[in-house]
Amino acid sequence: MNRSTPNPFPMRGSGLSRRQLLRRAGAMGAAGVSLPALLAACGGSDGDSDAPTTEPSDQSGGDDPPASGGGNSLFFENWPEYIDPTEDGLTGTVDRFIAASGVEMRYAETYNDNVEYFAKIQPLLGSGRTIEPDIIAPTSWLVGRLIGLGWLDKLPVDQVPNAANLRADLQNPSWDPTGEYSLPWQTGFAGIAYNLEATGRELTSTADLFDPEFNGKIGMLTEMRDTMGLLMLADGVDISTVSTFDAAAAAFERLEEAKNNGQIRRFTGNDYLNDLSTGNFAACIGWSGDVVQLSVENPNIRFVIPEEGGTSWADAMVMPKGAANRDAAAKWMDFCYDPVQAAQITAWVQYVSPVAGVRDELAKIDPELAENPLLFPDDETVSRTFAFANLAEDVEAEYDARFAEITGA
Repeated sequence: MNRSTPNPFPMRGSGLSRRQLLRRAGAMGAAGVSLPALLAACGGSDGDSDAPTTEPSDQSGGDDPPASGGGNSLFFENWPEYIDPTEDGLTGTVDRFIAASGVEMRYAETYNDNVEYFAKIQPLLGSGRTIEPDIIAPTSWLVGRLIGLGWLDKLPVDQVPNAANLRADLQNPSWDPTGEYSLPWQTGFAGIAYNLEATGRELTSTADLFDPEFNGKIGMLTEMRDTMGLLMLADGVDISTVSTFDAAAAAFERLEEAKNNGQIRRFTGNDYLNDLSTGNFAACIGWSGDVVQLSVENPNIRFVIPEEGGTSWADAMVMPKGAANRDAAAKWMDFCYDPVQAAQITAWVQYVSPVAGVRDELAKIDPELAENPLLFPDDETVSRTFAFANLAEDVEAEYDARFAEITGA
């Protein structure tokens, strides 16, 4: 899903992180603090490693991880700009955790792409070796793959009492049916983003993206699961249980036809935000977290979960097989699942927190943000969003090949 030409704007899942673009665009952070265009890594981050470090592994690949492990250190490798930093007189989460726990924590913002990262760890974990990070945060579909391959340890949830604060709708998810291997870091939705000034009307349906009125002014994402997920949902396909390529055949044909007849202006990463703001795109497939921030500067920018349904995603904390510092990892997860701490993360990243109770705490920091329906969607909205099923590798290869054929990736 990587593009063949470099994109100056980052994207979630298939390229760099979309968080960078929003900061470059001058988005507002917690409590109205203005953020610099390019943020440095947050406290405790060194960010100087291009690939996970390997060490000899004593793990045999069995199902039972050590009962405990590690000294007073921790390494979390996460997506760029996905946590509140220490700046402007505010203490970031990493530094608050270090002060509260005494754990020596290294936080690196070097997880830039799921496919790329998998390619790095595959020869290591696949041969029984370990990687250096104790925690990583892949997107849910990759979490499912790692579980299936046996490359993750079960989390020490008995040492994470605040895991009880996990939102009910995220317990036992499709990518981790037993709920033993992952705790979501942040979540969000893909739906329709549109510029009311360019459309002249409210949009409600995926079908609106194919309205001839908007020929040449529609954008689609290069993230296959979100673009195809919306189109398949519009066909009545339950993407949370899909297992064959045939289920997507009609959606692929419609996408190809829309590209060939000029309906689709182009396939994008996060650069859809610029096109949406200027009106080059009347509408496009977009991510909820982007619109939360972009709409502050341009109230004509809207986001809607299509009436046929939208996609949901989660980036989840997991422990790679043989992770050395289980005890410190448990302390970190427990800290981040405290609603008080989670609210401070939410105030900065402005995605949908996986932690119940965050809204009340966020209201103490930023009352207006606590009322934002894109950060705190109601039950009806959540019921219309679906996570893409974990596909068998051969089926996923078919999806990726067909999508690349259409998009020209």
